[in-house]
Amino acid sequence: MRNASLPRKSDKAVPIEPSMRLARPDSFSERIYLDLRNRLQRCEIGPDRRLVDAEVAAGYGISRMPAREALLRLANEGYLIGTTRGFAIPRLSMEDIRDIFEIRKLLEPHAAANAARDMKDPARLKLSEAIQQARDAAATDNVGDLILANIAFRQAWLSALRNERLIMTIGRFVDHVQTIRLGTLRDRQTRAVVVAGLEGLYAAFMRGDPTSARRRMGRFVEAAEQAYFRVRRRELEVEAASFPATALETRDARSSR
Repeated sequence: MRNASLPRKSDKAVPIEPSMRLARPDSFSERIYLDLRNRLQRCEIGPDRRLVDAEVAAGYGISRMPAREALLRLANEGYLIGTTRGFAIPRLSMEDIRDIFEIRKLLEPHAAANAARDMKDPARLKLSEAIQQARDAAATDNVGDLILANIAFRQAWLSALRNERLIMTIGRFVDHVQTIRLGTLRDRQTRAVVVAGLEGLYAAFMRGDPTSARRRMGRFVEAAEQAYFRVRRRELEVEAASFPATALETRDARSSR
């Protein structure tokens, strides 16, 4: 088995290569926002990392204000939260995860049906590329590539939608659980469920079948929710066997606040 290409975790500011430094002053804030959002989607920014505006600005080679505007925008959209030192990824409780999946189950099946109805050849081509990437990633147990394939697949079918607000809403709620996806996709059973779900959706989209797309998307989101809580329960069982009960009770009480 090849080692999975996993995103790195660090408590340092996000490193920016000199070749990526920004060149157009009128787009500094927007470009930082998009770049950081993409990194969050790809799980390249770990939950213990702090994003400090001055350090982020220095990394991009710009002034502090555009970097802070981008970080505040990400915070307003729920990607980050403010801390005593910069910004960080929010730590979602079990109830938060349930709420997000409830919203996804309400929105995504309907959106998938519309996408299947309206999809054109350019989106189908992107879907074909994404599903092949997912197959290759699954065959080599490459978790990082499977995450990227999942993102590419979602972006491809969302591009077929006409409702921009619906696209933004779905994308945002999916992104909010993206940071927990790395943990669930380390599980082989979950990877199999994800790839099978993508295959079913791919078939429905390529046929232009709204009814099948709606049904399969509902199953896909439901399976994703079940996979997350299955893995989480397993983690809690391991923790329970490793730590005193009093320590677990204290931690659970804090996380439920």
